[in-house]
Amino acid sequence: MFDIKQQLKILPEKPGVYLMKNKEDEIIYVGKAISLKNRVRQYFQSLKNQPPKVKAMVANIYSFEYIITDTELEALILECNLIKENRPKYNILLRDDKTYPYIKITMKEAYPRVMKTRRFLKDGAKYFGPYTNVTALNETLEVIHQLFAIRKCKKNIAKSMEKGERPCLNFHIKNCLGPCTGRVEQEQYGQLIQEIILFLSGKENELIKKTQAKMQEAAAKMNYEGAAKYRDQVLALSSIVEKQKMVSTNEVDQDIIAVAKGDEESYVQVFFIRKGKVVQRQHYTLSTNEEEGIGEILSSFVKQFYNNMTFIPQEVLVEEELEDQQLMEDWLSTKRGSKVTMKSPKKGEKRKLVEMVKKNALLMMEQTKEIKARKKEEKERLLGELQEILELTVLPYRIEAFDISNIQGVESVGSMVVFEDGKPQNKEYRRFKIATVEGANDYASIEEIILRRFKRGLKETKNIIEGVTTIEEGKFSTFPDLIMVDGGLGQVHSVEKSLNALGLIIPVCGMIKDHRHRTRGLIYQGRELLIDKTSSLFRFIARVQEEAHRFAITYHKSLRKDTSMYSILQEIPGIGETRRKNLMKHFKDINKIKEATLEELTEVEGLNKTVAENIYTFFRKTN
Repeated sequence: MFDIKQQLKILPEKPGVYLMKNKEDEIIYVGKAISLKNRVRQYFQSLKNQPPKVKAMVANIYSFEYIITDTELEALILECNLIKENRPKYNILLRDDKTYPYIKITMKEAYPRVMKTRRFLKDGAKYFGPYTNVTALNETLEVIHQLFAIRKCKKNIAKSMEKGERPCLNFHIKNCLGPCTGRVEQEQYGQLIQEIILFLSGKENELIKKTQAKMQEAAAKMNYEGAAKYRDQVLALSSIVEKQKMVSTNEVDQDIIAVAKGDEESYVQVFFIRKGKVVQRQHYTLSTNEEEGIGEILSSFVKQFYNNMTFIPQEVLVEEELEDQQLMEDWLSTKRGSKVTMKSPKKGEKRKLVEMVKKNALLMMEQTKEIKARKKEEKERLLGELQEILELTVLPYRIEAFDISNIQGVESVGSMVVFEDGKPQNKEYRRFKIATVEGANDYASIEEIILRRFKRGLKETKNIIEGVTTIEEGKFSTFPDLIMVDGGLGQVHSVEKSLNALGLIIPVCGMIKDHRHRTRGLIYQGRELLIDKTSSLFRFIARVQEEAHRFAITYHKSLRKDTSMYSILQEIPGIGETRRKNLMKHFKDINKIKEATLEELTEVEGLNKTVAENIYTFFRKTN
């Protein structure tokens, strides 16, 4: 057992990172320290003056680990990476930072491509982003492909040239130089890529000057078609520059960051200033609470934000000075490869810039709150309508919907999807392989899965009450306010039969379809309830029905695929039921059996050399 008091005594007085863990050995907080001994001990001293969040965290600490580093800067870098990897519960977290897309230029390829990606890899490519606004990213890519005749395809250019493949339509309409034809030198194509890098770096004016020079050169050589093309590029780039707001006379590249603090969320606005112009702005949301100050929120954001960023500007302006600002400067300078200055200006032009960004952050917070309030009101109204039409005693906050899928009774499966407060809860979805019913019997199948679901739920509830398990561990312990089943009166009666057998009273309604297999309405207490097809409630019911059906079908398809792959083994001489089971038990996956060597196959229980050779030869011939 981990002895916290004993471990606190032997903490080193060195810089490093500490990881707080709960009873389940999950990392719940990551922090850095210039002295691990002093910093970690602070958590376990008097909690009287500690904020509620720290008190809650300490109450859940079961053990801790630490990693020693040579410097505090190394500790900062390690802290950033560990937070990103583990997303601990008690750290201030930048929401969904892993899902934001980048623009990627595949610099390692002879003829690079420019594309959207959500994976940031150390593969020698150039990345720009991340972009929170996917629409803006798509528009940027569209502009790039309009202005620069680079390829969109994934072709292996060397092989295409070797085979003498015909170029695609993009080449013929002059949207691509056609490197696959061998008619364009790498150097010429590379110049386009360098121009795109200038464009994405916010250096449009520099790019305009270069393009104007090309236009004049082409005109001087009486290449009027080429000159016209460059003229159009200049006009397009100039149009983009005109849309960018001039906010500073300073030629330094800057990022300006400000926060609008809310009760449970804070909204960070970042303006990207390049050569005095706002080239882009993005907003981010962080999970925060009341006692966390602006400085603490900014510090957490800066670490997570720049840990992902590929371009670091010369100057970062923040609305409030950070506790470890000098350390942040050193870290950003290391990432950039040259000096980066971080400032919290108190007056002058730079302070006005920060205040402008702050106003935008506050506006974003108010707009987001308003949108959320409207959505909440819409959900409450929708669920209220459902409660009213079914005459329920409580608002159906949690709805569970069930469906059965099979083809002529083969591989029958059931699905359970969950909607809470009108929203799907994917983590709560469950699927069932029908075990006791033979053939296509939807009524008996729905009885089985309802019995299994609620028997498990009752058992988990009993264990929670007795303290055997926790609420978090109970996958079926939360019961619905309403059950919806895909089908009519027969399916509803089957669900009610299973609930009655368990002594449960939960309202059940059926989602019925028309002759075109589309949602028609609800059946409840033996009556069909027709609902206005243009209403939000009708669309919601249709969505629930479609989601339950989709989840069941997806599971059924996966089982059919596994079954068909498994049955391939029957075609191999010497493979019976026992050997098939042994092969699957040993390799877990049919593809691993396909790729296995003779030596690996002979390691399977019950397989002799002859049968192993049969398997090995069979899959090589099939391939």
